[in-house]
Amino acid sequence: MSTTLKEPIVSELAIVEPYAVEGPAPLPSGLRNEGPIEEPERVVAHEEQLPTDSHALANANHDEKGAAQCEHSQTEVKDLGWNEPPTDVPNPLVGGLSNEELWTLIRRLNKQMYHVKALEERPLMGLDLNIADEEEFSPDKLRANIERLYMTVIVGLVGFYKHIARLRSWRERNQTLAFLGVYFLAWALDFLVPTFIAFLIVLIVYPPSRPYCFPPAPIALIDSKTGSAKKPTAGVLGSDNSLTGAPEKHHGEAVEQEASNFVNNFTSIALSSATGKHPQGDQHDADEVSGGLEDRSPDPTGFVHSAIDAKNKTAGGNPTATHDKTKEPMSAAMWSKTRPVMHVIADIADGWERFGNALSPTAPFPKEKPRLKLAAVLAPILLVSLFTTSYMFYKMNGLLIGFGFFADPLIWRGLSSLNRRYPNWQKFLEIRNTLLKGVPTNAQLTVTLLRIGERNNAPLPPPPCSGPPPPNAAHATAGQNLGHLEGVPDDEIAEAIHPDETSPTTGADEKPEKKPGRRIIAAFKSVTKGGVETVLGTDRLKAAAGAEHARNRLGVLKSGQDPNAGPIDFPARFKGRKGHAYITTSATSPVLSWTTEKENIDPVWSIAIADIKEIKKVGGLGWKAKLVVGWATDREIADGLLIIDEDGSKFLLTVIALREELFNRLISMGAQMWEAW
Repeated sequence: MSTTLKEPIVSELAIVEPYAVEGPAPLPSGLRNEGPIEEPERVVAHEEQLPTDSHALANANHDEKGAAQCEHSQTEVKDLGWNEPPTDVPNPLVGGLSNEELWTLIRRLNKQMYHVKALEERPLMGLDLNIADEEEFSPDKLRANIERLYMTVIVGLVGFYKHIARLRSWRERNQTLAFLGVYFLAWALDFLVPTFIAFLIVLIVYPPSRPYCFPPAPIALIDSKTGSAKKPTAGVLGSDNSLTGAPEKHHGEAVEQEASNFVNNFTSIALSSATGKHPQGDQHDADEVSGGLEDRSPDPTGFVHSAIDAKNKTAGGNPTATHDKTKEPMSAAMWSKTRPVMHVIADIADGWERFGNALSPTAPFPKEKPRLKLAAVLAPILLVSLFTTSYMFYKMNGLLIGFGFFADPLIWRGLSSLNRRYPNWQKFLEIRNTLLKGVPTNAQLTVTLLRIGERNNAPLPPPPCSGPPPPNAAHATAGQNLGHLEGVPDDEIAEAIHPDETSPTTGADEKPEKKPGRRIIAAFKSVTKGGVETVLGTDRLKAAAGAEHARNRLGVLKSGQDPNAGPIDFPARFKGRKGHAYITTSATSPVLSWTTEKENIDPVWSIAIADIKEIKKVGGLGWKAKLVVGWATDREIADGLLIIDEDGSKFLLTVIALREELFNRLISMGAQMWEAW
């Protein structure tokens, strides 16, 4: 019997002809898998995870497109008319929204946002740019929030009240008869509550029902007492969405001026807000920018307090701190509540805007989903109301009132247990995180629109400047579509809409009244102007000597119009030196840099947009210095931006041309999730 020795496997692996192998050496037969060859596993590429719904909507492919959403062949960004008149800007810039409406949103965002910080975690509601719980207080913010409250809540409530006045006036007979018939029929059948809830559901789900049931009319044209037509308080119907009807050059400017004057005339209640006083110092880095000029400027609120003390003395009182032990405690108590009050005002305005954007969504946000969610909440209530008698309703209310009154210890125990087990449980129950989740405020809507432009490398151009005042005349469509005002004659409407021809001067044509003591004020103003120019004139010498405050004040007084700026190049100063801030998007990662000259390709510093963690608007001067300098010189003061990166490095740009637009580009370019402070 012969024995055959098998060759070792190593020999098969070793005998390989180099010239015959073009790839990996084949495995020997003993190691080869002779079975069927399996197909390689296919790996599906996942879509990019975007941080918020706002970023996702900005990156989506929209059905309705504007000029900023169309592709272009520009290597950097496409200039859609940043330095052109409004008539030369393509319309619409964003699909589904006219340029006038878009610019109104941007203009109001500029007044609302002062300071933003990057978030590390995704917000509960899916949208960023929410107001932080620890938001800083400043008089400018309080003023902006009161103005926003006026433009949203107050104007909306007045408009609703005037709709009710029209119904009660019987001037629109058919409409009033229809409401009358439905009301008393539901009352006779004991179906008032189900009918009311069903009516709300119809108004929410079917938008065409709203103008049908409540035909629109200019707010200023309706008398709140009689429900009939009246002459607007401005003397002419120059705008439809304002309470005075004042003329406007651009959409929304009239109601914005009303809001500003509303705050100005509110000084008897909020004097410190009107003058900008804050006991802990200025919130816009006055020390960094103004330096000694801020310290030497007189305190306007001190004049007011001195006048009040003088009045008390003439009345026989003694307002000194020795006798009045309540002055300091009351002042401290009032100022300690300023931030909570400001936050409540902002929350009310935010809630109103969210409900408005849920009922009438703006592209690119979904149109049907928010309305269906609101209607879905009312549907169970409608169902319960069908089987609930008035007696049951009365008994349930009595039970709830009694429980709330007598079960206080039980309620607090339950709340304490919830706080221990589920910290911040209230956040999960907030309406913005439940019913209105994903519905934006106007600021969140605006930053989403700005991100759409940045996503397509076509930044949205800034709102046009108002320029000279509008003519004292009715707007082009005034008086149209008012046929539903059946009880008001056409000649009465025409008389109310157009200005009186008998008045020789109106509005801007009126000459200012000469007030007594004007010569003394003019002399004091001239002396103050000389002092201001002297202080600012020495800044160049101080800056050359290395004084940081003086360098930051160089060029703060504007002379003439801003130079052409944007969307890439923004003239700005850094440490007092003239230069340009550039936003570059052609690189792998967008970058903000600053250089001294346009031709200089080597920047003094640069920072990646993705590395920015905080952006803050700062004033060119402190609040007191700004009041004094602005009054004495009648010139505009240029402001700046403070940019902080993830390493904590600070970059202070001053005297920026189009400061608001640079701020808007920086917060809408990257993937950061922002929070308003």
